[in-house]
Amino acid sequence: MIILSRNVTIPDSELELTAIRAQGNGGQNVNKSSTAIHLRFDIRASSLPGFYKERLMAVSHHLITPEGVVIIKAQEYRSQEMNREAALKRLENLIQELTVVEKTRRATRPTLASKKRRLEGKSRKATTKSLRGKMRGAE
Repeated sequence: MIILSRNVTIPDSELELTAIRAQGNGGQNVNKSSTAIHLRFDIRASSLPGFYKERLMAVSHHLITPEGVVIIKAQEYRSQEMNREAALKRLENLIQELTVVEKTRRATRPTLASKKRRLEGKSRKATTKSLRGKMRGAE
């Protein structure tokens, strides 16, 4: 079971975990043992609240198919159990990352001090630039 918050969990029955053969280096161990984990999670058929489903379906992410299935392949460890934990952790992180509601920014007026600093900076820059020109009467 994946616990996302105090009242939002994903039961193990909604997760489809399959052991597959890992790719890449590893010698004979890779060729004869199925240590990689292929995790599939159907967002639409899950028991997640509507808000979570809407947010996950609205976002465009490489791990989420257009049909709303999250597919994660974990093969970084040599043991199947560690890859299973890694896949579950990646699913948990993905859901939490994509369902964060960012605080809306409210426009505020600049302070008097910041206006003065801005104008002083502009006048300083103008003075510097005016000094770069040709000197008059120095012929």
